[in-house]
This record gives sequence, structure tokens and C-alpha cells, in this order.
Amino acid sequence: MAGRLEGKVAVVTGAGSGIGRAIALRFAQEGARVVIAEVNRDAGASAESEIRAEGGSALFVPTDVSRAADVEAMVRRTVAEFGRLDVLVNNAAIQILGRLDDTSEEDWDRLQSVNLKGVFLCSKYAIPEMLRSGGGSIVNIASVLALVGDPDLAAYCAAKGGVLALTRAAALAYGPAGIRVNAICPGDVDTPMVRDYFNKDPDPEGLRRQVSSKYALRRIAEPREIAEAALYLASDASSFVTATALVIDGGLTAKCY
Repeated sequence: MAGRLEGKVAVVTGAGSGIGRAIALRFAQEGARVVIAEVNRDAGASAESEIRAEGGSALFVPTDVSRAADVEAMVRRTVAEFGRLDVLVNNAAIQILGRLDDTSEEDWDRLQSVNLKGVFLCSKYAIPEMLRSGGGSIVNIASVLALVGDPDLAAYCAAKGGVLALTRAAALAYGPAGIRVNAICPGDVDTPMVRDYFNKDPDPEGLRRQVSSKYALRRIAEPREIAEAALYLASDASSFVTATALVIDGGLTAKCY
């Protein structure tokens, strides 16, 4: 039985760890040829090796998504290697703690350059290749913090809100040409970035329990659960879905107090 992404070529940014790695692995299991666009060389090479060990097709391309030259070269390499580009998952992101007045201009610029500008650049260079292929799917990993606020993550909230707005604008612009653009808004996910946040607390397990208690399901998500949503949006199963923000938050944003 053919996989849901059989014959498709997918680029996943930040695919060396966490959500991005889970998506890359899941896509490969469904028959996609996967390009791992990752700034961390060790993590990128490891993800490539893991996919190939499972019998999948993968190519690691070192990429800093905040640099246009890197992104353009990554897309050119993708097309040179696989002949087309059908799916783009804009997942690469960083997190910097800070209230608005505590956030330095340097930290603000660094976070926006990866979390928002990176989505812009990757989409800018991927879309012409999708147009040549007759369409495609872009999946932007936003956050519930595109929808609600966190006073200690001002720059992150701003960037993820921008990702959601850009998702809608791109969906309207390129829908007539067969390119669907959607966003996923996860709550907390058990990734290295979130574990690092917990581990900075004097009581990491206590903080994890406290955060988990805010969710209707009383736990945070696993990366594979976000990967399943990305697979849906990347595949033909979602052929009439575009400009949508798919909230996967275990019930976190359902309550008022």
C-alpha cells in the first residue's frame, strides 16, 4: 500500500530534533523524500541517518533559515537532488524568555529572524518550485501563543502571531495556483526546548506537573502527535483545507480561568 506522501518531496526546517525531527521521520515513513534543513550539523546528520536506517530517503542540508543565501541554496539543492518540491514545513524556531521591557533589541531581532523571517524566506524560495510542480502544501508551525499571550515570552508571541498572519496572506495569494498554506498551533510539547525550560527551574518535575495540570488532558504533547497533524496537512487528505490554524493543545485554550 502506497504511503500518503509517496512521490512527494518535503523540506522540513529545524528537523534535527523535537517536532521537526518527528515530522521528518513520519513523512519518510509515508514515502516522502525528505530534506532536513537544519542549522545544527550533528543533529541534522543524525536525523538523516535515522531516516535512512529505517529505509527512508533523506538529505541533510545545513541551513540557517534566517539567511536568504542559505535558504536559496537549500531549495536549489533540493530540486537538484530530487527534481521538485511539494511540501514545506516551516518548523525552525528558537525561544528567548523575557517580558517586553526586559527584551533586548538584539534578542528581539535574533528571535524574529529565525521564527518569522525564516518562515518568510523559506516560503519565498519554495513557492516558485511548487508553482512549477503544479501546487503544494506549506505547513507553518505556529503556537497557541499566536492566539493567547504569555507575558514572559513577548518576542516569541509576536513572532508566532506574525506566522499566523503570514499563513493567511500566503494561502489567499497562492490558493488559485494550487498551493495550500496552513498553520499548526501546538501547546507545550515534550521537546528539548521545553525540557530545557523545565530544567532551568529549581524543581523541574514540579514545574512539569504544574504546567500539565493546566491541560484538560493533564499532560503536554509528544512530538509524534504534532507530526500526525503535519502529515494530514501535507497530504491529499486535507485537499480542501487552507488558511487554517489547527490548534493541538490538549484543551489548554478552551478555558477562561
